[in-house]
Amino acid sequence: MFATRRKEAKAVDRVILHIDMNNFYASVETLYDPSLKDIPMAVGGDKERRHGIVLAKNMLAKAKGVKTAEALWEAERKCPGIKFVPPHFERYAKYSRLAKEIYMQYTDMVESFGLDECWLDVTGSRRLFGSGREIAEEIRARVKDELGLTVSIGVSFNKIFAKLGSDYKKPDAVTEFTRENFKELVWPLPAADLLFVGKSTQEALRKYGIYTIGDAAKADRKLLKRLFGKAGEQLSMYANGEDRSPVRRVNEHEEVKSIGNSTTAVHDLKDDGEIRAELYMLSESVAQRLREKGLCGYNVQLSVRKYNLETYQRQKMLDTAVADSKSIFDAAYGLFRAHHTGESIRSIGVRVSSLVPLGMSQCSLFEDAARGQKAQKLETTVDFLRCKYGGDIIDRGIKVIHKDLFQSAAENRRTHVENPFKGVAL
Repeated sequence: MFATRRKEAKAVDRVILHIDMNNFYASVETLYDPSLKDIPMAVGGDKERRHGIVLAKNMLAKAKGVKTAEALWEAERKCPGIKFVPPHFERYAKYSRLAKEIYMQYTDMVESFGLDECWLDVTGSRRLFGSGREIAEEIRARVKDELGLTVSIGVSFNKIFAKLGSDYKKPDAVTEFTRENFKELVWPLPAADLLFVGKSTQEALRKYGIYTIGDAAKADRKLLKRLFGKAGEQLSMYANGEDRSPVRRVNEHEEVKSIGNSTTAVHDLKDDGEIRAELYMLSESVAQRLREKGLCGYNVQLSVRKYNLETYQRQKMLDTAVADSKSIFDAAYGLFRAHHTGESIRSIGVRVSSLVPLGMSQCSLFEDAARGQKAQKLETTVDFLRCKYGGDIIDRGIKVIHKDLFQSAAENRRTHVENPFKGVAL
């Protein structure tokens, strides 16, 4: 009898909030300059130096069709007279921290998703603060009163639907998706509204008649897995509300999975020498950061954005895990030579993944692993000398021989070191 009752007992659902700070960068800039409140404005890069991408826009600019991540000239064409403001990341970091201090008064399970978004698990907080919706409404009011910013909050029984809820109604709103209403409210939404469903996935789904989240939920899971692999199975689970991923506690970080740098050029790169110099500088930076974290990697990835903003990525799996700049450069430049078709380049990036601790790399039967280990030891010694005596105490022969080329590359670049504002389109 007791066993039957236990089987019939319904599992208690979690209560998850997803908080999205509305037009975050633009809203923070308005706090510092109230004159921006009543005019179309966007936070963007340096238009003169070609770092012209919209990072955030206010509601007036959005009403004119301005979109995040589009070029500044596109935004200006849609909204003549729009005011562009340079980004001040220290301001955004400050207000992100202040908002998180409010969230942490309700739970210690606060997981950041970029500077302006957080998940909260308030399952254990309801006895103190009320229902999930009541907690969300209280946080929304406090952020508005104490920080002068607005947030949209989704409330649900899993992270995916909570995120969907914060996007459902903006600005300054709370939306709740429950077991009872999610089929009515969530399933009619486009499949692309689900987290991690990008444009290419959306187009692929349409080929099989899957347009909405409901279509994905009702589709045969085995078919989706056969068509899209593990991602197809995950899509089916998300659409049916079966996400069980936990909300991590404050300061509980995920394991580092990759390390990379990219650079956007002031002028498009065409000359092979310039491109090699850029790749070498990026490879050296990535290698140094790998060694600082005591890691090496088997997989080298190259990303290239052409002059027309078309982007492609290629990767190469090595037989030996590496953390020296020459090995990374050789792999990245080899990928470039094999796949690039001659167009001028706007930006280029190098990344190393499939990471393992230094010293745990499996020896290769096909390459001189000892030579790679020697190179890593040499560069570790260089790291030590630079740390003790300064960055200019020692340099590579290739940089001395091709001093002008590397100087030109240094002046023509803007390096993004593993974007600290993850989740924000830069």
